[in-house]
Amino acid sequence: MDSKSSYRQIFSTKTPQELYDLARIKRFMERLTADGEFRKALSENSDNPFPIAKQFGIEIDPLELLPLWHRNYLRYRNDPCLSDKKWPLAEAWDAHIKTILKHRDALVEQGTSRTNNKFSAWRERQIKRCNSELGSSALSIVHPVVAYELSQGCTVGCWFCGISADSFKGSYNYSDENAHFWQGVLKQSLAIMGPAASTGFCYWATDPCDNPEYDRFLEDYYKVFGVLPQTTTAIPLKNIELTRRIMALHQKYMCNPNRFSVLTVAILDKIYKTFTPDELLCTELVVQTKNSLLTKAVAGKALEKYKRDQRKLLDVPKTDVIKSSAELDHSTIACVSGFLVNMMSQTVELIAPTRASETWPKGYRIYGARHFNNPEEYGKAISDLINTYMPESVAGDTLLSFRSDLEYCPTAEGYVLEGKYYKFTSTSLPFAKYMGELIHGANLTADQILDKLITRGEDIFVALTAIRELYDLSVLNDDPAYKRFKYKEYKLLEV
Repeated sequence: MDSKSSYRQIFSTKTPQELYDLARIKRFMERLTADGEFRKALSENSDNPFPIAKQFGIEIDPLELLPLWHRNYLRYRNDPCLSDKKWPLAEAWDAHIKTILKHRDALVEQGTSRTNNKFSAWRERQIKRCNSELGSSALSIVHPVVAYELSQGCTVGCWFCGISADSFKGSYNYSDENAHFWQGVLKQSLAIMGPAASTGFCYWATDPCDNPEYDRFLEDYYKVFGVLPQTTTAIPLKNIELTRRIMALHQKYMCNPNRFSVLTVAILDKIYKTFTPDELLCTELVVQTKNSLLTKAVAGKALEKYKRDQRKLLDVPKTDVIKSSAELDHSTIACVSGFLVNMMSQTVELIAPTRASETWPKGYRIYGARHFNNPEEYGKAISDLINTYMPESVAGDTLLSFRSDLEYCPTAEGYVLEGKYYKFTSTSLPFAKYMGELIHGANLTADQILDKLITRGEDIFVALTAIRELYDLSVLNDDPAYKRFKYKEYKLLEV
């Protein structure tokens, strides 16, 4: 089943009563996540919480949802042996969340290109690297193939913006000329990357609702790919008519979630006054309020704030700084392993998520960039990025080294590479220890390492395969900031 069908079935297989209940449980869980005052009031009135829920606009009795919020009942959650069907609504909510996550996981596979093998192999290496580099936060990254920006900059200005969006400079209007250009770009993406390109979306360091004609671009997207992409906006109340048009499209096609990023409890209250629980059932609220239980990625502007707070650590109470280890571990909001396209500047970059750092403060790598003046040039640009930065094997003149986030430890028969979330052990080959030492030294090219192995009497094809496997496992340092990694094809048979 493809991701489009899986998302529709999440809702189409439920009865009207089940949908009604889910909408109200969803509102309770959103309020619980977003509002510290609500959580406090619940805890102080845990024996009779319904009046509190009603006061906050919740239409369901929290006593029916105890495993979802009361610490004394958490042990009953997701445990059929313990629950004994005492809280069917809580169980229904957990089952619903599992189906949502299953759809999310399907998107990762949906992005695998069967049309372009080079791109598919590169994206797979990025996925492996992110999984080993980012830990549990990597589970939320679905690695869509392309993101399109339909504006320049953003009007919202979130202090925690993980990709440090610039101030708003205008949007790409839906003129006849621009519509033709846009449709041509989408068709080029489809031609070069195949159906995998349908996993894209139409914003990045922008807010989709900053473009008053965003829904028209969405409809073109659906006409080309047969899929409506996910939308996330932090300003759903800025243009209610536009927001309702976007919601209507998502309700019509039921391909991916619609999402509101909620910045304050006051905005949450206004959203609840504007939209009923049933209207918001298929719209996920990503609550970024001050006391939200969700963590913010320490990247972009949030990383800048964290560093400022750390410099002032001795002068302010500890409660005033970012203090959650889970929060510090969530180090990027970037999700694209592929292309970032801006329709206004007519540029395309090849990017991939990474842990935010001094080198990549926005939480994503930039491998290369190109400019285009028409759809045909766009197609040539992304083809050139693929051919330049996605070699299927390691170039012979590449100075090999292991990833900087992995610690190298020699063993009696080989070596171990270990990071915070990952451990790779190499002992299966007779020359594993020696090859590990050569790569760890980071001063020899792939050809030089092969020469040394051959001089020792090792089989050249076994040695070549060993280097290729390290490349495919993404434990070699191919960060574009590591200037010694050569992005060109190394012909395995030219020895």
